[in-house]
Amino acid sequence: MKSSFIQLALACAVCVTTLILYGFWYAAVSTKSVGVAKLESEIVAAIEATSRAASVRAALTKITSEETVVQSYFVPETGVVAFINDLEARGRQQGTLVRVLSVSAGTETKQPMLVLTLTINGVFDAVMRTVGTIEYAPYALSISEISLGQEDDKGNWRANLKLRVGSLSANTANSDGQDVLKASTP
Repeated sequence: MKSSFIQLALACAVCVTTLILYGFWYAAVSTKSVGVAKLESEIVAAIEATSRAASVRAALTKITSEETVVQSYFVPETGVVAFINDLEARGRQQGTLVRVLSVSAGTETKQPMLVLTLTINGVFDAVMRTVGTIEYAPYALSISEISLGQEDDKGNWRANLKLRVGSLSANTANSDGQDVLKASTP
């Protein structure tokens, strides 16, 4: 009977030892599982942050290209001569003579603006076509004053125009949005 009791005691000791080892093993695995779950959530958060950063970069690139398109409608301070040459070329294409009499900075609004005074000389039809091409030029401009009169008996007409053209300061015209793009890159 002693041998049965010893066997039972040994079996109980092995069973208790096994249960205790199983408890330690289960606690260790549970701790590692919590760590893995935490690491997995950090990975998901990092992937989402990377995805958001990529979409922000794409949006900034799109905005930068749209900003460039919008800025092309304004005359930069450094591009006034090119703008005047464009106006004169539009007149030549229509068979008229366009002369810019004055250029000044507009001060009535917060938006930078150029005020140009110009004359257009030629036959009536050509003068009116030139006024139309200037008015519908791809710039943020408006004709604030216009007067039209016949110059002589030969059919020559003269239009006096006062234009308001949206302008950009030199530092705004040179900005390409890259400083914002670089600042947002992780």
